[in-house]
Amino acid sequence: MTNGTPPAEIVVDEALVRGLLDAQHRDLSELPLTTIDNGWDNATFRLGETLAVRAPRRAAAAELIVNEQDWLGVLAPWLTLPVPAPVRRGAPSDLPTAAYPWRWSIVRWIDGETADVAPPAPEAAAQLAAFLRALHRPAPANAPANAARGVPLQSRAVAVEERLARLGKETDAITPGVLDVWRKGLAAAPSTEACWLHGDLHPRNVLVRDGLLSAIIDWGDITSGDAATDLASFWMLFDSAAVRTAAFNAYGAPAADIARARAWAVLFGAVLLDTGRIDNPRHAAIGALTLQRVAAG
Repeated sequence: MTNGTPPAEIVVDEALVRGLLDAQHRDLSELPLTTIDNGWDNATFRLGETLAVRAPRRAAAAELIVNEQDWLGVLAPWLTLPVPAPVRRGAPSDLPTAAYPWRWSIVRWIDGETADVAPPAPEAAAQLAAFLRALHRPAPANAPANAARGVPLQSRAVAVEERLARLGKETDAITPGVLDVWRKGLAAAPSTEACWLHGDLHPRNVLVRDGLLSAIIDWGDITSGDAATDLASFWMLFDSAAVRTAAFNAYGAPAADIARARAWAVLFGAVLLDTGRIDNPRHAAIGALTLQRVAAG
């Protein structure tokens, strides 16, 4: 049984955020505040012209915001694209006017549209390859753990294959080509290095401006593990097989990494399609397109 977008456990609205700002960052509390998005994990608000507020809407996301606060500022200096590293931290509050149980962040606002509504130009693939080369350096032993990202594909096989079987009955998205890609990824030589990962590099977490990448956002799944997890993004972002091949050559990915990356693209595509069919057409469209590209090569 597949669920759609998780319900909010705390209603994070402009009134709550304004109360938190009044209590903890009074110098910013008079800036204009505008709701931008309520995602799976966090609510996002634009604050003035240059800042944004990011606050968990459910308990499962509370630890993820802590990971962003603790690590994104460490990674940012060596990355080749802007990232919304927190510039201030918010604390839990028990004030009657701003009762909120978790940490929250104030980050830099970065202009751009998400890549699902503003597809990147082919030239952006080289940008992404350079960004991932910069990101994918060895991670320390105390990097955030994540049971679903960066792990061996075999640990996800039962859940993924159950999802593929269901989608195969209910949609036309799971072709023999998709299943073959998944099997080849499972059979590929495993990763031997735990490197830093974004962990959730789908098109809604990539900003585009004038065809080029302007930022990589939403780092809640930051973790360490198999670089193929992030390399799957080339199928989620770029339509041309030739563009993807050139990008992998620029990145320097061996054949086994590419095989695992295609299988990770199957995983992400199936998840987005399956969950998105319930209540998120944008996710469903991303998932379906990803699976089409994976099957094409």
